[in-house]
Amino acid sequence: MSTEQKKQEGLNIDKKTLFGIAGILLAILIIAGALTQFLPRGEFQVDENGSVIAGTYTENPEYKLPIWKIAASPVLAFTSGNAATGAAIVAILVLVGGSFLILDKIGVLKYIMAYIVNRFEKRRFVLIAVMVFCCMFLSSTAGILEESLTMVPIAVAISLAMGWDSLTGIGMSFVAVAFGFTAATFNPFNIITVQKLADLPVFSGLWLRLIIYAVVYASLTGFLIRYAKKIEKHPEKSPAYETDKKIKDRYPIDVCRETLGSEKIAKATRVFVFSLLGVLIGTVASFVLSMAGTKTGNETLTTIGSYASMGCMAIFFPVGSLLAGHVSGLRGKKLFAAFGEGVVTILPVIPLVVFILAITYVLDEGMIMHTILNALSGALEGVSPYGVILLMFLFTALLEFFISSGTAKAFLIVPLMAILCDLTGMTRQSVVITFCFADGFTNLLYPTSGLMIIAIGMVGVSYRKWLKWTAKLFLVEGVISVFFMLLSVAIGYQ
Repeated sequence: MSTEQKKQEGLNIDKKTLFGIAGILLAILIIAGALTQFLPRGEFQVDENGSVIAGTYTENPEYKLPIWKIAASPVLAFTSGNAATGAAIVAILVLVGGSFLILDKIGVLKYIMAYIVNRFEKRRFVLIAVMVFCCMFLSSTAGILEESLTMVPIAVAISLAMGWDSLTGIGMSFVAVAFGFTAATFNPFNIITVQKLADLPVFSGLWLRLIIYAVVYASLTGFLIRYAKKIEKHPEKSPAYETDKKIKDRYPIDVCRETLGSEKIAKATRVFVFSLLGVLIGTVASFVLSMAGTKTGNETLTTIGSYASMGCMAIFFPVGSLLAGHVSGLRGKKLFAAFGEGVVTILPVIPLVVFILAITYVLDEGMIMHTILNALSGALEGVSPYGVILLMFLFTALLEFFISSGTAKAFLIVPLMAILCDLTGMTRQSVVITFCFADGFTNLLYPTSGLMIIAIGMVGVSYRKWLKWTAKLFLVEGVISVFFMLLSVAIGYQ
């Protein structure tokens, strides 16, 4: 096999895209560091669960984050409370990179793509509807997010084979997962956590969230089908037109269909697909354990449940790819060498994850997040309920820029949001959907969203082109968000 062919295998992260976003993240880190030097420092008291206690904010003018800590934040970030999350993301990226190169090398990816294309070739847009529903359902109920990275390369390859572009593939997979967080129904991160912090019965208010799910699903599916039809007629109008040519060369549909006649590749594919049942079982277990922990008040059980699907993905996905490689004849040193090659392809992304952790570290250690939160709570005094809910939405969406973890944001702001609801006559259920709207859509918007960076880096789409492609989608979803938030206030949503 030639060197050029080897370079085309596995997850090829576009370096130009990564360098551009790395520059943006570095600028954000510098700005965050500067803010810690000029904004007042202070903090709220927190209860035993880590939730902010309203009315307890005190300034600490004597404290200022040392400059050396800002400079060393990429290293010091791994001593913070977010270190475990960052390490988990890095571990998943490494496992995904190694696994995909094996699957690509032995022809499993081509086999899966050809099989799906053959099944849906005459029902092309049904495929979009089915994939969007499945991805949204998994994130809306079980809260999968990082796991969605495993879907992106396959979805992109299938999309290109159907005559669409890589953005349609990302839309069917990663975007759908992010929108499932927005239209959360039982999501342990965005529903269980927020409702517990707002002192609401867990899973209460489900009727409106189901309606929101249906509307968000219809809007995303409609957007993608309409876009896919446009690209079928005018492929040159795709923002990813040039970069997609390289990916198409890797997976020509005629070559992919040839793999369907290979019993060896078919057997390897069955082994890999069977291993994915472990991931599915983990997803179901995640949901069941989270519900059981919530109903019994067992925080340990809830925490284990929240991360069960991620753990199963980290185990079964690489094991499945290694077994598939073994079955196909790729064994011993060659098998593990291929896994190592795949790991190398994903390594350029890891510095971006470190940058994002460093930004969060600087803001936390600099003691300015609570200062901003206190200023917001004071600014909302005397504002109408309709104005309050929109401002809460905007603030939560802006906070996502600095704190991508939904759980971390919830502990920081939901207790205060709940009190603001009481003071303005809104029901606390309004906090739940406001938080979900602001947290879900923005997973696709900011350069501080590591998963979004990886997804677009896989197909070589620049951040500027990504924003241009998603602009109309964000506008539509913004209107949907505002409508349902205002509706919740108008009807006294319970």
